[in-house]
Amino acid sequence: MTSRVEHTDVGAYALGLLEEDDRQAFEAHLLGCAPCRSELSDLSGMASVLSGIGPVEEYDVPSPEPVIDLLQRKKAADRRTRRGTFVIGMAAAVTLVAGGLTVGTQLNGEAAPQIAQGHANHLGPAEQFYADGVPIEGKGVDGVTGGLVVESKAWGTHAALKLAGVKGPLECELVSVGKSGERRVMTGWSVPPAGYGVPGSPDPLYMHGGSATPLKDIDHFEVVTTTGKKLLTVNV
Repeated sequence: MTSRVEHTDVGAYALGLLEEDDRQAFEAHLLGCAPCRSELSDLSGMASVLSGIGPVEEYDVPSPEPVIDLLQRKKAADRRTRRGTFVIGMAAAVTLVAGGLTVGTQLNGEAAPQIAQGHANHLGPAEQFYADGVPIEGKGVDGVTGGLVVESKAWGTHAALKLAGVKGPLECELVSVGKSGERRVMTGWSVPPAGYGVPGSPDPLYMHGGSATPLKDIDHFEVVTTTGKKLLTVNV
């Protein structure tokens, strides 16, 4: 083994069968090879048992040839195993690459509409809540449209907003207005220049919001800009 160090020489090292040069080379190899150290630990018990067996007068002393032959056959089997593992790994890699090429073809071909449809059917929490509820349509200005789905909570009022027909850049807020006139900001956001629910950016905006005011005490909701312009009013 003087020309190279092999992982399959762990058994020979454990039984002290390596020549001095090979032993030193393998010990250097052990410093950087965790699998060999682990296997050596497993074999150390066997080595100690074998080393404790001495000659018995009633029996012939076993020849070392069977043990050496066993190690040689183990090394050959380990080499075949490594080659088989390499072939299997290469086959798996080829399969993955082929699968990737197939997926790429599907993404660029007939399967693309189906994938796009699946993505479209994946709704966000606010959009899902709005879709599952009973929307209250609001009254907008300058082409703004939208509505709210509201529910009463122990902590106040939860609402999901749908807003369309608005262009940016803007900063907006959803506000609950109580019957007493008290105003509470439920959530805020910014509208990018492209806007929401307009030509070139057709998707509406969906937002969650919460107010500490109980639903029974709310008169209406407003969507307003931070400059004070009212875009949408939803009466309850």
